[in-house]
Amino acid sequence: MRYFIEFSYSGKNYFGYQIQPDQISVQEVLEKALSTILREPIKTTGAGRTDTGVHAKKIFAHFDTEKNIGDNLAYQLNSFLPQDIAVKRIFAVENDFHARFDATFRTYEYYISLEKNPFTQDSSWQIWKRDLDMSRMNEACKILFEYEDFTSFSKLHTENKTNNCKIYKAFWEQNGSELKFTVSADRFLRNMVRAIVGTMVEIGNGKLAPQDLHRIIKDKNRNSAGTSAPAQGLFLVDVGYDF
Repeated sequence: MRYFIEFSYSGKNYFGYQIQPDQISVQEVLEKALSTILREPIKTTGAGRTDTGVHAKKIFAHFDTEKNIGDNLAYQLNSFLPQDIAVKRIFAVENDFHARFDATFRTYEYYISLEKNPFTQDSSWQIWKRDLDMSRMNEACKILFEYEDFTSFSKLHTENKTNNCKIYKAFWEQNGSELKFTVSADRFLRNMVRAIVGTMVEIGNGKLAPQDLHRIIKDKNRNSAGTSAPAQGLFLVDVGYDF
């Protein structure tokens, strides 16, 4: 039987979701807890591979087992897991349903604090020494819908067969001293959201014009885009499936 796990985690203490040599990862901790409870080696496949320090408010992973899963497995798993990983539910799916390849969309949020805030140091990019023009940043967001090749926002030397992505929504909104960027697409390249945010900040502070985004994307060169935003402000907030 194949099962899906819906869970969330704070990425502060982890080197991303995927297992890394000699580094602690969310996948390693999750698999260790599952293997202990089910008393067999369990391997999981996640919906995505978040980078070091990136958080997930809603993410899925699948695993296979021949054992019957009881209704209390989520409760048991939460008892074994540390406080920074929380399981919401575990449910059966078709044996060929895949957490990564069957995802229809993914949505990320990125948070920027416009004031020095000791309570959001681990969950936002603290930009309190300069002003950002959100209207310019939202003007730039509209340009993202005109393109599909986002090589300029991809981490270099990846094994991607294609750098094409279809962006469904992208916008900035402000709540008090906090800015939030929401972006949804069928897939994302490694480091893509953080590279877009870093570039948007340069547009917001006047270093770039919104129309410069056309040139940056057409260049298909990572060096043309802005510096990547810090990891702690990024959250994976939703993954869609046709269950």
